Amino acid sequence: MTALSPKTSPTTSPASRTFRHRTAAACLASALTFGLVLGTAGTAGAAPKPNESQLRAELAQLNKKIDRLIETYAAKRESLKKAQEAEKDAKADLREAEEAYAEAGRQVASIVQVRYQNGPLDLPSILSAPSVGGAAVMEQLTAQQSAQLQNFARSRDLMKQAADRAAQLSRRIGQEAKDVQVQREDAEKVIRVIEDKLQQLVPTGSGRLADGSWAPQLPTGTDNITDRTRIMREAVERAFELPHEVGCYRAENDGGEHPLGRACDFMMSTGGSVPTAENVKLGDEIAAWALENKSRLGVKYVIWRQRINTGSGWRAMSDRGGVTANHYDHVHISMY
Repeated sequence: MTALSPKTSPTTSPASRTFRHRTAAACLASALTFGLVLGTAGTAGAAPKPNESQLRAELAQLNKKIDRLIETYAAKRESLKKAQEAEKDAKADLREAEEAYAEAGRQVASIVQVRYQNGPLDLPSILSAPSVGGAAVMEQLTAQQSAQLQNFARSRDLMKQAADRAAQLSRRIGQEAKDVQVQREDAEKVIRVIEDKLQQLVPTGSGRLADGSWAPQLPTGTDNITDRTRIMREAVERAFELPHEVGCYRAENDGGEHPLGRACDFMMSTGGSVPTAENVKLGDEIAAWALENKSRLGVKYVIWRQRINTGSGWRAMSDRGGVTANHYDHVHISMY
């Protein structure tokens, strides 16, 4: 992709940021694959929802397309950068050529002034004026004067070449910049399509009532969590490449949802250590993704880095005394 500096991309969803992060790696490896548990059927009369295999096939094709677009975009940006550097050099050469031309002109004008006593004349007038005759002047000048005259002509030619090169590069840069913008816009269009596909793959939590509230659920299965929590956990596991384990049920009654089977902790580090910058970014994306899909999944609140968000913004929490206790090493997601 963002890709693309390039100009700053428009704000996109965490799902798209995760996709683009993986796509950058996919440019050097293989394309991404996506798959999430599909939710329940839509409302009566709605268009049939594509099944998982159809969406995965579409995403695979889109991933290949975005990889090609990103490669082309990167190549165009590199070409533009080289053209800009070449233009800078060409303009510097032009300035030097103009200075050399001006100096050579002053030398020749001085020679002519002394020779003809008619005041300073510029070389083009001398060489083209039939009354003087450029060839006659050349023959009468001393060897030094002849060399200065030749230097003037050479400087004039070099200046013209430098000016032509600078103008050509300026035109090339203008076209390269347009090409870069077109490639960026094409990539952003594909990313928006992928975002839509990803949203179709986000499951709908079970037990949602007609009024939008969530029916209570009992923990089930060997993992001792509710079905709604399980759907959320599996969705996160499939949407993100998690670096460490996920912990959900625990018997300790700490006043939260863990003993009720309605919460999971997605670890970003182990042993109570502070996560790496990369994993902090991943935690940010997981937290934002959960909040973005809050109403669809049945998320009650998210805790991350000593802050809590119930859907109305992040609020600071009191200091509980440690990295894990303050949720600096894991994203906590509680469900209804």
